[in-house]
Amino acid sequence: MRSPKRYSNVTFSKRVDHDAGRHRGPHAPSEPAECRSCGAVYADRRWTPAGALAKAGKHKNWHPKTMTLCPACKKKDEGVPAGFVYVSGGFLSAHRQEIEHLVDNEAGRAAVDNPLAQIMGRETDENGRLVISTTTEHLAQRLGHAIEKAFDGKIHYEFSHENKFARVYWHRD
Repeated sequence: MRSPKRYSNVTFSKRVDHDAGRHRGPHAPSEPAECRSCGAVYADRRWTPAGALAKAGKHKNWHPKTMTLCPACKKKDEGVPAGFVYVSGGFLSAHRQEIEHLVDNEAGRAAVDNPLAQIMGRETDENGRLVISTTTEHLAQRLGHAIEKAFDGKIHYEFSHENKFARVYWHRD
């Protein structure tokens, strides 16, 4: 007997990131381009950290001509994070400066691989937790992993099923 349910590709397709390209334009930026905010350079269809092409010697007489905003700086301006890291517990109050220093160093190392992975901001919420917002979900995961590796504690990762978004909770008493 045939089932009355109608199945279509929409039923089985994975729906990810409905706002996928909100921070991107309809076309790739013209090359070469430089972010007027962070200095990242767009060339050969990828964003690289400021000064990376000069170090590599790939384009010796090349200077960025088009000034634009990179996708990470657009997210910062719009205030649209892709990840949050929540740091809580009694350990935080005693070692906050060390944790923030670790987070800054890890974000710097991540920026070498991907200049679009940046920390948008950090604040203390009403519960006394340190909340770090990031431009990519991968950076939030990376920061959480680095904090857990350095200071132990309990970590919990949550991912959105519909959007590319991550929440990382770290706690130590």
